[in-house]
Formats: sequence, structure tokens, C-alpha cells
Amino acid sequence: MCKILRVVSLLMINAFVANSQSYSPSVYEGQIFTTTYHIIHEDITNDKEQNKDWHDSIRKLFEDFDFSLSMFNPKSIISKMNNNDADARANHYVKNVIEKSLEVSRRTSGAFDITVAPLVNLWGFGFKNQDNVTPDAVDSIKQFVGYQKISLDIQGRLHKSDPRIQLDASSIAKGYMCDIIGEWLKNKGVNNYMVEIGGEIVVKGRSPKGKPWRVGINIPEDDQLQRINGIQGVLELSDGAIATSGNYRNFYYKDGKRYAHTIDPASGYPVQKNILSSTVIAPDCMTADAYATSFMVMGVEKAMDVLAKDSSLMGYFIVADDTSTNGYKVIYSDGLENIILKKR
Repeated sequence: MCKILRVVSLLMINAFVANSQSYSPSVYEGQIFTTTYHIIHEDITNDKEQNKDWHDSIRKLFEDFDFSLSMFNPKSIISKMNNNDADARANHYVKNVIEKSLEVSRRTSGAFDITVAPLVNLWGFGFKNQDNVTPDAVDSIKQFVGYQKISLDIQGRLHKSDPRIQLDASSIAKGYMCDIIGEWLKNKGVNNYMVEIGGEIVVKGRSPKGKPWRVGINIPEDDQLQRINGIQGVLELSDGAIATSGNYRNFYYKDGKRYAHTIDPASGYPVQKNILSSTVIAPDCMTADAYATSFMVMGVEKAMDVLAKDSSLMGYFIVADDTSTNGYKVIYSDGLENIILKKR
């Protein structure tokens, strides 16, 4: 749920597109939501002008999404809801995000919580306010944090048990945007594509080489300059979504303890779990995005319990391990071995 994860995921996960091609790809890239995006799809028209129009249409989807769910756009629907605007009504984007958030919150006992915004604001972006955070301040804010304290009515109005409640969709929005663009391409008749936004990925069909899409998961090195980008393992996927959250490049030490840049909504404090990175494979990226963040909060044991109860999800965790020579180990759920291409 911490906003820093929007940056972290891009550093930890990369899509590989082969050089020898079995079809001609169209490629779109740019910047959005303070990160980058890359879209590759089979060119079904060989029409350069139409491809340009498609990129313009995709950028329009970004604009509509920003108007719906950006906390940094004061005119967005979610900003108006946070400011208790009586006229604010959820459109289909906002409705889907709130409903999915509440679903994941229930299934993770609140490890994912869209109402965590006040706690994130208290600690500050990158935890810049950490030295000024007091137990009294945390306890005060926790009174109006909790997914059970909001609901959405049939007219799209958000109901809060406390007007100070605020929503933060940053840990689910990029994944959902990937889904939206993937669905848009599919409706255009495209059967082979990859959509990546800030490290969250949706794939369908084959890569330009004619093989399943390959997605790499980075080695967890404590690299504050972010120069190390080795690959721990590679996953092959032809249909589905992958999202990663992680802390190994974003943490701080205090009183000899290492704190991750992920807020635990229950305690109000940064988590101290042993997961260095959490990668989730799901049918859609909104779901994968939410669970990847949830599992950072829950820890690997509870995360594996959730995965065991839902066959539509798979998880790949890099976990701190002082007994190993490299300081970490890999744990993954049943079924994932079928899509792992290689492991170090």
C-alpha cells in the first residue's frame, strides 16, 4: 500500500522480447503515473497511421483513468471522495477498484486496505517524516483507517463512517490499468500482446518470437543506487498477469532494526517481515497487484495459506535467509514450477 511501491516493482521485474520475430510487433512506450509503460502487440493491420491512432487512444485511456483514480489530480473522482464532495460518484473504474480492494481486504484479513492513505501521509513519501511519527499520532489515525468503514451504494456514492477516511488506490491502480489496455487490444482483435506499466504486466498469446512471454524476477541485492539488475528466475506465461512488490531496495534502519517501506494497516507501522519480494501470478493484474502488496504485509507463511485456498493465484517469494550464502531463498506455490524457465 505504500506509494513507493509504484517505483519498486519496475526495478524488480522485466519483460524479455526476442530479437528474431515470427510476427511484426507494434511498440508503444512513454511515461505515466510517475513511471513508464511499454506495450507490445502483434500488428494486425500493418498500417502505421492506425498504429499511431491506437497509441493516441491508449493515451486517452490513461487520461480517463487519471481523472478517475489519481490522488494527485485534485479533480479526480477519488480526490473528490477523499474531500467528501457530496456530488462525487464512482464511475466503472472507481467502482471496480473499490470492489476488488474490499474483496482482497476480506481475504487477507485487512493486510490490503484502500483506506491506508492517512497512515501513508503521516509517515511521508519515502518515510521522510519517520523521525516525527509518534505512537499517539499513529493511534489517533488508526481510528479512521479500516476497509470495514467504507461502502459504495448503487448510485456510486462512497459512504464513510468517519469523514477523515481517505482512499489510496496506488497499490492496485497500475495493475488495473494494464488490464484495461489489454482488454482494449483484445477488443481490437489482437491475440498477442504484452502490457507493462511500472513493472506490472499483462500478457496474452505469444511474443514476437512465437514463444510464451518471458518475465524476469530480479536478484534481491541491497543496491541503493539501483545499479544491480541480475535475474533470479524467469517465468513463462501465455495468458495472465504478473505483479511484484518488494522492499529490498527501499528500507531504512532504526535502533538496529530494518524497516520496509510498506505500511501494515493494522499496526500503523512499517512491516518487519522476511519477504524481500512478492510476485503474484493471477488471471488479471488488478488482482495480482493487490495480493503482491498484501503478501508483503502478511509474511510468507500466511501468504502461502492464502494461495493454498485459491487455485487461480500463484506466488513466487524471495525471502531473507541468514543461513544461505547469498542471504536469501526462493519459495513458490504449487503449480509455479510449470512456468519457471530457469532459476539461479
